[in-house]
Amino acid sequence: MLTSKQHELLSFIHQRLGESGVSPSFDEMREALDLKSKSGVHRLISALEERQFIRRLPNRARALEVLRMPEIAKPAVAAKAASVQATPRTAANDTIEIPLHGRIAAGTPIEALQGTEGFAVPAALLGPGEHFALEVSGDSMVEEGILDGDFALIRRVDTAREGEIVVALIDEAEATLKTFRREGQMIRLDPANRHYEAQRYRPDQIRIQGKLAGLIRRY
Repeated sequence: MLTSKQHELLSFIHQRLGESGVSPSFDEMREALDLKSKSGVHRLISALEERQFIRRLPNRARALEVLRMPEIAKPAVAAKAASVQATPRTAANDTIEIPLHGRIAAGTPIEALQGTEGFAVPAALLGPGEHFALEVSGDSMVEEGILDGDFALIRRVDTAREGEIVVALIDEAEATLKTFRREGQMIRLDPANRHYEAQRYRPDQIRIQGKLAGLIRRY
């Protein structure tokens, strides 16, 4: 499944190739997707390449080929506002339904999708405050016991302390689940997998959306 930004970029590349036979420049892609920097375009292209929707043509600078287009899905029902407070479904089963906002990367950052589903969680797993759920995609947090396919329960906050596992929104477009650190004037997002490197950003590139409150794993 592609994120909305990945789908938007793939469609833009496909359209430009159909019109001119030449893939758009990184600046054109950045402007078309209203991104603040070309680094966001690089991440989206890498994600599309990993999912085998596009490939880079050898010996041609920035030349791209669209390998396939995603299947057309039925339009989703508008999501409930993210600010809706989690409320008990019934007192009898001691569960709380919280919003499920799609998939989040525990590897290369991807855009956090706004989902349309509710997610039933045992009330005992949640403390005070507003919560939402995200499905984990990737393996860069495995050494913290966070596996691909787990459901991360996130408490909505906008600040983080050193060493907390957070949902960090990067350049207002993509989100990732990482350990929050400060390194001089920079923000460092640490993976928990020795095969991945830390990611460093300016503070104005990062917005904290929540911190990890719990995990649910389905077998």
